[in-house]
Parts: sequence; C-alpha cells; structure tokens
Amino acid sequence: MSHLHRHTNTDGTDRGHDSATLMRRVTLACLPGLLAQSWFFGLGVVTNVITAAACCLLIEAMMLAARRRPVSPTIADGSALLTGVLLGAALPAGTSLWLILIGSLAAVAVAKHLYGGLGQNLFNPAMVGYALLLVSFPTQMSLWPAPSGLFGPDAVEPSTWLARWLGQHPPAALDALSGATPLDAFRHRNADADAALLLAPGAMEAWQSVALAWLGGGLYLLHRRLIDWRLPLSMLVSMALLAWLFELLSASGGVGFHLLGGAAIFGAFFIVTDPVSAASGRRARLVYGAGIGALTMIIRAYGGYPDAVAFAVLLMNLAAPLLDQLVPDRPRRQPAAMVSSDDD
Repeated sequence: MSHLHRHTNTDGTDRGHDSATLMRRVTLACLPGLLAQSWFFGLGVVTNVITAAACCLLIEAMMLAARRRPVSPTIADGSALLTGVLLGAALPAGTSLWLILIGSLAAVAVAKHLYGGLGQNLFNPAMVGYALLLVSFPTQMSLWPAPSGLFGPDAVEPSTWLARWLGQHPPAALDALSGATPLDAFRHRNADADAALLLAPGAMEAWQSVALAWLGGGLYLLHRRLIDWRLPLSMLVSMALLAWLFELLSASGGVGFHLLGGAAIFGAFFIVTDPVSAASGRRARLVYGAGIGALTMIIRAYGGYPDAVAFAVLLMNLAAPLLDQLVPDRPRRQPAAMVSSDDD
C-alpha cells in the first residue's frame, strides 16, 4: 500500500513522472485525432499544427529571454509544444499564418507568461488563443473546409493550401472550399429540418470519425492515468443529458450529434483535463466538468457560436478556485494501522 500511495495522486492519476514526460505523452495521445483530421480535411491540418507549434515555441523562448529565465530547460518540458498542437488542432484546417501567430501570442505571451508561466496560468492557454481569434475574426474562423480528403480527385491541391496559409487566397475561393460543420448546420436549422439534413454527404461521418479518433487518444490517457476520469466523464454526461432534453424540446440534434459532431470529445479529454486551470479537488472536478458540459450545450442552443467548448472552458476556469472552496473533498479515512493511539 505504501508503494501505491507514493506513486498515485488522490484523484487516481499517476504522478510517477515529471512534467516533460507528461507533456510528451499527452502530445503523443493527440496523434490519432490529428491523423484523422488530416485524412478527412487535408494538408491544412498539418500546416496548422506545425505553424502553431513553431510559433508557440518561438514566443515561449522570447518571453523567457525577456523575463531573464533559462530558455532551454523550459522549452524542453514540452508545454509550449503541446499548447501549439492543441491550438492548431482546434483551428479550421488551412488557417492563415498571421491568424495562427496572433492566437499563439495570446496563448503563450498573455494567458501563460503574464500570469507567471507554467503552473501559474488561470486560463487554458490554447483556449484563450482560440477564443480570441473566434471573437476577433469570426468570418475566417468559420471557414472549415469540406471533408474532401487528403488524397484522391476531390482533395485540395497543395498549392491551394499554401496560398491559404500565406493569406493570399481570394475570399470567394475560400468560400468555395469551405463547408458547413455539423454545429453550423445545427445553428442554422429551422423547425422543420433536422441539422444533419443540411450537411454535405459524408460530412457527419467524417466528423464522427475524427471524434472517435480523439476518443482513442483520450482512452490512452485514462489508461496511463495521466488525466482524472472525473473531468471528461462529468462533462460528457452533462452534455448528453442536456442534448437529450433539447432534442425532446426541439426535435433536432440529439446526443450522438452533439457529442460526435464538434469539439466535445477533443475538449473533454485534452482541454478540460488541464491540471493547472481545472479545479483541483475530486468533488470540485465533477462540478467543474458538469458545468463545462452544461454551458457548452446552452451556448450551442441559445448563443451566437456553434461550438462553445472554448467559452465554456474559460468561464469555468474562472470559477475553478471558488469551486475548490465551495465543494471541498471529504477527508479520507486512514487505515486503522496508520492511526496513532494514546493507549500504551
């Protein structure tokens, strides 16, 4: 039992590894989702991730140098790389370089270093960068390409991706490449049409496949006890309950549609589980995850943004310290052999 206590956190996650190992394993767990996104949405996913990772690493080095902190050890911990990977995965495939640079500045320079660096940030850095871009550049952030594939006759030419990455693609051409996401269709549905009917053939299947790929990476994290199961479970259960209720009220969407048609799985396993910005207590984490799921569904149904995971996460980041105070964990009962006695 003493060996178990020495290597396991009170939330069930394994702490027998350093920060760099944790970041590397989480980055590795992103590969199934990234490969699936690239397969369905093309080379723009690859340019997103490589560009965002490079920008985040560069900005991290510049901020460390400006703060007169050692650069190499902090870069080697992998936190800036992971932030770039998550930001790149969240952006529409083929996002322009200048947009990625702005998002990376917000994520690393503002959300991370202005709060004191790794371990001090109140908000999830990747979601700060994504939310800033979504609010500031809604047109560009709505241009998700249609799932035309990585190869084949319908795949987008590499030269087209390059022009889009450089910001030299005409707006009309961008509109021609883009297609409605499932959550865009849900937002623009009417009372007589189900959201899935507004999508191009094969679009829903592509998004579902990507979500299942992210789920595979999330299950790896759970298996290695790198994340606390309470966070993704409470978020997804909360979303499922509200999706079921909204389906009864509006006859549109549904549980599977909302869990697999957007960023719910990606957010539940790779964003909500951020150990720094999430609530820290076991019971508080259940409330924290459930709050993110509820806010996501409420904003999707009644707000102005199709996929609300980023805004829900940032709002609950703000509430996390209060939740740790309002929902404290019950003290664990010690084994009888470990309880001291006054009797001789």
